[in-house]
Amino acid sequence: MSGRFTNRVALVVGAARGIGEAIAESFIEQGARVLIADTEASVGTATAVRLGAPDRCCFVACDISRKSDAERAVTDAVNRYGGLDILVQNAGIYPWTLIENIEPEEWDKVMGVNLKGTYLAARAAIAVMKKKNYGRMVFTSSITGPRVTSPGHGHYSASKAGINGFIKAAALEFSGYGVTVNGVEPGNILTEAIKTERGPAYIQSMQESIPLGRLGTPREVANAVLFLASDEAAYITGTTIIVDGGQTLPEGKDFRITPG
Repeated sequence: MSGRFTNRVALVVGAARGIGEAIAESFIEQGARVLIADTEASVGTATAVRLGAPDRCCFVACDISRKSDAERAVTDAVNRYGGLDILVQNAGIYPWTLIENIEPEEWDKVMGVNLKGTYLAARAAIAVMKKKNYGRMVFTSSITGPRVTSPGHGHYSASKAGINGFIKAAALEFSGYGVTVNGVEPGNILTEAIKTERGPAYIQSMQESIPLGRLGTPREVANAVLFLASDEAAYITGTTIIVDGGQTLPEGKDFRITPG
């Protein structure tokens, strides 16, 4: 186990499975103590048990769209592990609905988890981090919204573009407390949700649009998160890292160059 994050405490929201699970696992492998927060209690508890003993990893039920839950998750991290050094807000939902069919309730739910949840997590964490004049905040945005979009993702796109704007504002406001604020913008990542909810045809279509010729892995997103949370990134704040295999680079679909 690497000691890159020895004596660091990380709260990873939306870590029961998928990208968040990979982020939590990577932190633990590199010495951190991690509190996993998620709405999926049974899955999240099982993930925490798999990743380590209670003195290394625990689970707390959390709906990050609720102020009380965000504050309780931060308090839990402090009470269990003695502080909070790193916040990762990875929780997000992405229903597929055309704009003309989005009901206000669905719009509010997407904004509540993705965008409001980002603000609530940051608001709760800064109260702890400013006391020790140190902190790392990393938020999961997306290429969908800030860079590209597709039909059916109007609310999701708006929420993720909003996260990028929030990252800049929070980075500026929190800079005086020794807290950096950054984000990752994943492209198409091969999670279990993508396999079951989108299916083989979608995956094949996306692979054809990605210069590197494949979907990314949760670990590849986790690697970018860990860098931004590390001391190596101490002079980086208010920005994002795109993790998309080059998907946002081509001007059109005929981008492949065949040698010879």
